Amino acid sequence: MEINELKSNVAQNIYYLRTVNQMTQSELGEKLNYSDKAISKWERAEGLPDAYVLHKIAEIFGVSVDFLINEHSEQEKKVETKPARNIKKLIAGTVLWGIIAVAICLIVVLYLVTDKICWQIFIYALPITFIVQIVLSCVWWRGKGSFLYASLLNWSILLIIYIALLQFNFWPIFFIGIPVQIILFLCYKIKITVTVTQKNPKYFVWDMGTNPSEQKKKKLDKNPSEKEENN
Repeated sequence: MEINELKSNVAQNIYYLRTVNQMTQSELGEKLNYSDKAISKWERAEGLPDAYVLHKIAEIFGVSVDFLINEHSEQEKKVETKPARNIKKLIAGTVLWGIIAVAICLIVVLYLVTDKICWQIFIYALPITFIVQIVLSCVWWRGKGSFLYASLLNWSILLIIYIALLQFNFWPIFFIGIPVQIILFLCYKIKITVTVTQKNPKYFVWDMGTNPSEQKKKKLDKNPSEKEENN
């Protein structure tokens, strides 16, 4: 395998793994103690990580070093990276159903003791469920869906308060959720804005989804007028 072919394979594989895992160049750089410019350089096949860094990248994405340095079809890439995603989904699902199972057990126990069906326990379990989803979203999916879960957490807490004061029918409590929801939305928008502005404009388009092979092709296929000017 020639060095240029090796660089091209590594570039495409790093780009694929990073985008599949919804990770920015800056985030991957932080894990490797490299700048986003270095990551961009590797993904443009203009440089090659050393053996230690390749091993570390493989560990981060749960693949082998052999996967990083060899060319693969789209189907092979999906097969190789699918198990890690499935494990995360399995753990998230197990935690979710575990919370539901605990709630059901509490309802059954309380029914046997008090002879009353305490359906409110399901409502009380909602905030715990959404908090867990927010944590898993931030840890595994880079915050994807965290705004939705935070919004649901907001309204579920208000619902619990309303149920606790059900005899007073204190429905205006839900008005508190409106400014909280606005704050959550503003925080979400600010986070996106900060993430975008922190990116180097030179590599912004690249990081938002340009395929390494396409970027390389664009560099080679310069405008004839530009070539004449350079000459």
